[in-house]
Amino acid sequence: MFEAIKERFEGIFAGLRGRGRLTAEDISSALREVRMALLEADVNYKVVKDLVEAIRARATGSNVLNSITPAQQVAVIVYEELVGIMGREPVPMLISPKPPTIYMMVGLQGSGKTTSTVKIAKRFSNSHKPLVVACDLRRPAAVDQLRTLAEKAGIAFFGPEQGEGDPVAVAKRSLAYAEDHLCDLILLDTAGRLQLDDELMAELESMKSSLPLFEILLVVDSMTGQEAVEVSKVFNERLGLTGVILTKMDGDARGGPALAVKAATGVPIKLAGVGERVEDLEPFDSKRVASRIMGMGDMASLMEKLERSTTDDDAERIAESLKKNRFTMEDMLLHLRQVKKLGPLDKVLEMLPIPGGAKALKGADIDPSRIKYTEAIILSMTVKERRQPEIIKGGRRRRIADGSGTSVQQVNQVLAQFEQMKSMMKSLGKMGKTGMKPFKAKGMMKNLFKR
Repeated sequence: MFEAIKERFEGIFAGLRGRGRLTAEDISSALREVRMALLEADVNYKVVKDLVEAIRARATGSNVLNSITPAQQVAVIVYEELVGIMGREPVPMLISPKPPTIYMMVGLQGSGKTTSTVKIAKRFSNSHKPLVVACDLRRPAAVDQLRTLAEKAGIAFFGPEQGEGDPVAVAKRSLAYAEDHLCDLILLDTAGRLQLDDELMAELESMKSSLPLFEILLVVDSMTGQEAVEVSKVFNERLGLTGVILTKMDGDARGGPALAVKAATGVPIKLAGVGERVEDLEPFDSKRVASRIMGMGDMASLMEKLERSTTDDDAERIAESLKKNRFTMEDMLLHLRQVKKLGPLDKVLEMLPIPGGAKALKGADIDPSRIKYTEAIILSMTVKERRQPEIIKGGRRRRIADGSGTSVQQVNQVLAQFEQMKSMMKSLGKMGKTGMKPFKAKGMMKNLFKR
């Protein structure tokens, strides 16, 4: 997501940097490009207008125009204003001091509401005992879908009795079930529609008035563009939303809802769905989103992914290797398996602060499937060969190629890649003491994953 707008912004600020000192006309021209980039990203036109005017007011001040680095200051202003319209600080999910805490999930059909319900339940399962409740009694198989997802995630489920058609009654009965089973967090998966209608809203309003709801969360598909803003406005006016969940943030959507929902409705975006797995739900952080839009990557999210995918033993082993400047084929295999756990490689690369972003990496001919061939080659080596790869000569290379179903040429490439990673790890181990610059991400990715 945000790839198109990020490319546009990189071009705009590259042009500003090339001008040195800026005039008011230079900034006005750049802001016209910013406006077009935002509109093309399907950001609500009123939000775009307010944002551009806020940037103009700050960017045309004498402090910026007379600065030695005006282009950098303009970029900082744009970043800060983007953060401002999305919400300056992450807004956490609320938990009632008196259990149970009840969340009502609302949204249009197809927005990802049922999946998000289970994802939120799973997110809280370490500190609470959640219960998901099937209150969507209109969509065929909705109850079965929630039940199946809950079972896979290990989450408690409550649904209607055979032939029951009153979602409010189901929700009320779930309270007694939750109390009996010591569930302190209840998530109500309500019905959706292909479009807004009074019947749906009346049903949701009835549920709101009948239950002590603590959060009313609207699930919005990031790919719906400006429609998401209008949907959010209606739901907020009728129900009084406490938060928004954006889904499909890992897709190819242009990102309009992320930039406009908070500014248009005042309702904070609390969580973002970033994948299909039940674990792929993250707190929405405007600073990280703005950083990605501005081409600064999202290293914080990448580090969090690394922490979640790395066991204590793995982390200790990596630290020991760095400390002793010792790097073997076994360490290389460990690193490659960590990369696999992070998810699709193209999404991981988007988080890196690489000039030109994914566009720059397209020319690197990156092939994520290369990881599995490298893994097969390393696994075909003996323990001694993995720990002392310098002993791998002609005959051993042929045996490894045959055992892994690859060619001698591919084995040679893996050995060359190992030497590059070994050199890189040695540099990382010294960086804190010598101030050496980190490796170039594009070059490393090109060598490790090229076809």
